[in-house]
Amino acid sequence: MNFLAHAAPLLFGGEADPYEVAGVAVPDWLGVAARRVKCPSKHAAPCADHPDRPRAGVARGVMRHHADDGWFHESRAFGELSLDFARRLRGELGDDSGMRPWFVGHILVEMLLDASLDRARPGLLDQYYSVVACVDPQRVGDAVQRMCGREVPRLPECVERFLSIGFLRDYRTDEGLLFRLNQVMRRVGLPALPPSVLPLLASFRAEVSDNRERLLSPPAAGRPRAHVA
Repeated sequence: MNFLAHAAPLLFGGEADPYEVAGVAVPDWLGVAARRVKCPSKHAAPCADHPDRPRAGVARGVMRHHADDGWFHESRAFGELSLDFARRLRGELGDDSGMRPWFVGHILVEMLLDASLDRARPGLLDQYYSVVACVDPQRVGDAVQRMCGREVPRLPECVERFLSIGFLRDYRTDEGLLFRLNQVMRRVGLPALPPSVLPLLASFRAEVSDNRERLLSPPAAGRPRAHVA
């Protein structure tokens, strides 16, 4: 999943804890701010009931992120879409493009799921940013540092940039999506995708929207989620 899809059930459920909403983004923020630092659930769990409410909220959010990823990435809907997207990207760009089509297909499903939620629930994305803006970025960084036992000095700055740039809004257009996707490609050392893939992105967008309910439905034994159609 991506940022909005992870946080949406918290936002649907009434008054959300801003630190828990921020916590679901922590594993992805660490991928930008401190790529060698991981925050697994086993490190977060001891803090989930901590008397310091920001630390407890961040811990619960981290655990929610990993629990969701556990079923989401194993789901049939995610596997089918990411494989199909990878196959069609390879057909468009060829085997010599160096773009790692499975990786691109994977992150496109996640990015377009956020875009689909944004379109299906007007105002949800603004609500998400407003809730995250209620946290003190330094307290988020301190909570993660205590859980991981590693310094994460760039994490507060990453949270501030996340809020100021608001890049999830760029997913609303295919051109904006491609721009943000190519930022990810550069960050991981892969070549940028050309504008010729824009028609494919439009097709992928429609397919993710058509499969939104499937993508957001955990196994029957999983944690119930709010209806998002």
